[in-house]
Amino acid sequence: MKAMFIFYVADQASTKNFYESVLALKPTLDVPGMTEFSLPDGSKIGFMPNAGIKQLLGDKFPDPAQAAGIPRAEIYLVVNDPLSYHQRALEAGALEIQSLQEMPWGDTVAYSLDPDGHVLAFAKGGE
Repeated sequence: MKAMFIFYVADQASTKNFYESVLALKPTLDVPGMTEFSLPDGSKIGFMPNAGIKQLLGDKFPDPAQAAGIPRAEIYLVVNDPLSYHQRALEAGALEIQSLQEMPWGDTVAYSLDPDGHVLAFAKGGE
């Protein structure tokens, strides 16, 4: 089993550019309505415009765009050098929540908000 996580975004092109810079990866799929990045562990993260998911949901559910900027998901990535990823995120326009710190569960983590308000964490696991 492999996992793919899809996040709803205001502007697909801007989000693609942000994550290209932060992850230092090119998307493995970039078509109208979806941009995907394949991560080294085989999982994927995808970014779908709010308008695309709204079309799928129809009028039975609230428009996800109404929650724009409200943190409603966290992307927690375990990497070898969380500080460099965190710095690239800040340079690309993320807002810092917390600088790199050791957490009670043993990971060393830096937190920011991406341009769509998703919490973005870069962590290194405790030994």
